[in-house]
Amino acid sequence: MSKSANHNSATVAAGVSPASIVNASDTSASRAEPIRHLYVHIPFCARICPYCAFYKARANHSETQRFCEAAVRELSQKSAEFDLAPETIFFGGGTPTALTTAQLESLLSGFHEHLDLSGLVEWTMEANPGSVAAGKAEVLKRFGVNRISLGVQSWDDALLKVLGREHDANQAEESFRILRAAGFSNINVDLMFGLPGQTVEQWRATLEKTIALRPEHVSTYCLTYEEDTEFFLRHSRGEYREDSDADAEFFEMTMSILEEAGYEHYEISNYARPGFSSAHNRSYWSGEDYLGVGPSAFSTVGTKRWQNIADYRDYADRLFDRRSTVDRTEELTAEMKRTERIALSLRTRDGVSEAILQPFAKETDEFVQLGLLRQSNGNFVLTRAGKSLADSVAEAFV
Repeated sequence: MSKSANHNSATVAAGVSPASIVNASDTSASRAEPIRHLYVHIPFCARICPYCAFYKARANHSETQRFCEAAVRELSQKSAEFDLAPETIFFGGGTPTALTTAQLESLLSGFHEHLDLSGLVEWTMEANPGSVAAGKAEVLKRFGVNRISLGVQSWDDALLKVLGREHDANQAEESFRILRAAGFSNINVDLMFGLPGQTVEQWRATLEKTIALRPEHVSTYCLTYEEDTEFFLRHSRGEYREDSDADAEFFEMTMSILEEAGYEHYEISNYARPGFSSAHNRSYWSGEDYLGVGPSAFSTVGTKRWQNIADYRDYADRLFDRRSTVDRTEELTAEMKRTERIALSLRTRDGVSEAILQPFAKETDEFVQLGLLRQSNGNFVLTRAGKSLADSVAEAFV
């Protein structure tokens, strides 16, 4: 699945032994504020998509059950180490709904047992079409999940086959309706453009179909060819080619159609009806601390960032043996945090404060003259033209 704010995408230093970072959570003792954002990585999928570079594995009932027990154990340990008062929780993957109904119920029960959820505002669960039955949706709703991110990717069956997806368009629509019937009033639909062979007409039809269903949130991602994926190999062999001009046309069309339909373009890849922007994603983009649970999950607390081992079997073994699950860590400097803040904030409609960009006055002025940045309420924000070149603009500040 595409990831709107999956913290596995954060940058970390490699080559640090677990023995040297057992005390990675020592920052908990000096924190004045509790940690308010949790990310939980569920690595299992019914099928491995050829474009996905996130840590994932084929689901196996006996192993997924052991994983659920291990994840609850890690949460128990973290709740003893940190002051946790979650306002947002995000279950990503992988495919969290690849777990059975009973496993999800057990996992969610563990979160209720170990966390004070009285301040919880948003609890997101990523789901794949075809993996959401009425009973499973009812369990998610009953345990407090109030936002679903549905990985539709396309409403075109031919393109879904190219992507290696298990579902077809009819199954995706049925899954959406099951979620609505279960009482979910905050649903995100994940979509992808720039796919091999995709036409402008196919993308327009996908956007129009999505709008007709009236989800509260839409995420649209341009396909990237990530290393260690089948798509990357096919791209390197020349079977698939990137077309930046076509991608720009897709992006422009997306902005026009979704904004005309009443969706606010609050981040480069994300659109929401008023009042439905993702609280979890916004906290990540604004540089707030978050704690990761599960194999490969990242955490950032204060100036420390660490990543769990990216192997669900080893992850579980370590927890049951009372060993650290941390694989690598880094100490974040003020410069590193500033750079990340610029790169992430620049993608949002609020932009970056003038004070943060002060060291880059020359570059900022040039972008204003080029019509790529504009001033707004003491911040610099991307113009419509700048949004199409967001990555290039950000590179000038990092």
